[in-house]
Amino acid sequence: MKAKISWAITGLFYLIFTATLSAQTGIEEKQVFFDKGKTSATISEKISGDQTIDYVLGAKKGQTMTVNLKTDNTANYFNVLPPGSEEAIFIGSTLGNDWTGVLPEDGNYKIRVYLMRNAARRNEKANYTLKVAITGHSSASHDAKVPGTDYHATGIIDCSSGTEAKYSSQCNFGVIRKGMAKAEVHVTTTEGEKRIIEFNGEAVSSPDPKVKVKASREGYDWNVSVNDLEYYFIPDGVINGG
Repeated sequence: MKAKISWAITGLFYLIFTATLSAQTGIEEKQVFFDKGKTSATISEKISGDQTIDYVLGAKKGQTMTVNLKTDNTANYFNVLPPGSEEAIFIGSTLGNDWTGVLPEDGNYKIRVYLMRNAARRNEKANYTLKVAITGHSSASHDAKVPGTDYHATGIIDCSSGTEAKYSSQCNFGVIRKGMAKAEVHVTTTEGEKRIIEFNGEAVSSPDPKVKVKASREGYDWNVSVNDLEYYFIPDGVINGG
């Protein structure tokens, strides 16, 4: 049993992109995070030919995403792709360059900006401004705490240690959520010791310098090992709620 990042930019702003290029698709990915306290972003860039950019933002089920594209090329559009899928939930070339929708699931959404095929073949260029907003409940500050504790949730996760079969035991946990994809998970080991595992986006660590943490994703959930002796399966719902 086994028990994603908006960024805002208005006026003068600070925006960080983490860019990668998929070897399989040739599509450039730019991870976007909103500044603290912001719910929208304005991004000005340009593309040419068959260049395609995916802007990746983490969001939660039930939040509302609004996207607007202003461009100097009428063949320039955007699609919106849900987490883990290439099947768009919005296709700009059919529906235009404005979209507002309620998000169907937690995870990383892609806003894919591109030129239509004929324009790409002519190596046309497009200068565009992309405005993105994500609104609705997502802040951990609104997450009620378990009475009598500092935790936003408590429960049991699958775990194991030493020579036990992986995830063959269960460990108690409490979580302090600090925002989208940010949390402290406090675990009681099978030997009764306390562990703190910190999540900050894709980074997983421990505040104890003597503790060596390794982590890998399984879908949206996490497999975490501590000192290569303890193993914890931590669902996304523990970190982000839901």
